[in-house]
Amino acid sequence: MENTAQPIPTIHPIVLSPEQLRAHWQAHRGLTRRLIEIYPDEHFFSYTLGGMRPCSALIEEVLNMADLSMLGVRSGEWPAFTADSEGERATTKEQVLARWDQVTEKINAYWPQIPPARFQEVDKAFGLYEGPIYWFLLYLIDNEIHHRGQAYVYLRTLGVEPPAFWDRPQA
Repeated sequence: MENTAQPIPTIHPIVLSPEQLRAHWQAHRGLTRRLIEIYPDEHFFSYTLGGMRPCSALIEEVLNMADLSMLGVRSGEWPAFTADSEGERATTKEQVLARWDQVTEKINAYWPQIPPARFQEVDKAFGLYEGPIYWFLLYLIDNEIHHRGQAYVYLRTLGVEPPAFWDRPQA
């Protein structure tokens, strides 16, 4: 069968265009969202194993980093990242999913405002992580995958089949 998919055009010969990177990240975010949806409500804020944080705390970290990162990635103005950065904590999965959707919209809104050269610029994100912007974005994706993997272990021990890790339709 012939592949008729057209690649997203790039300005320079690179591995991924900014739009391809955004689509890749959002595909991971979609998979993580599906995991949150199926996570048993009664265990989302309390179930732990081996000293790991509950799923809600793992997801909260992923959400906060993605949310607060978009301003810094776009402009170089990095807000402080602390345990209190997110404001009021969610107490239900529905609140977490609503915030997830808000951050998804923020990523999609801010992304076109990032100048292509910005991805190669070196910043010190949150005063902690120094490197090119593309490297930091890959770190955000890696961090999400890491925490999603922890949540997969939780789900399996709770007898719940997690979504297939490879099922990440591109946005």
